[in-house]
Amino acid sequence: MANLENALQQLREERKQAQSQIEKLDQAISAIESLNGAGASRKSVRPIRIVSAASRRRMAAAQKARWAKLRKPPQSVTAGNASAGAPQKHLSLAARRKIAAAQRARWAKVRAQQKKAA
Repeated sequence: MANLENALQQLREERKQAQSQIEKLDQAISAIESLNGAGASRKSVRPIRIVSAASRRRMAAAQKARWAKLRKPPQSVTAGNASAGAPQKHLSLAARRKIAAAQRARWAKVRAQQKKAA
């Protein structure tokens, strides 16, 4: 039992020494920071960015314009136009018939290959 008490007393003594050493280190750090002026804690803070009133007004106007552009309803598309500026192009009847004939020929070819495979 006496051995446990001696061990406990030694641990408490070591803790006191460690605490005193930490206090000395804290004092040394604070002394160096006071010599440095602002200290280490202030250097990590970003500097304040100063913007003039005119610049703030321009930024606010630009942001309002961006929001107004987003809120503006989309342009309605007229019945004859795919896009607002250019007229829609139409295929002639002959061109549509040629395209349809070519498509029928392609499908006939596919069907013929399917019959050969089966």
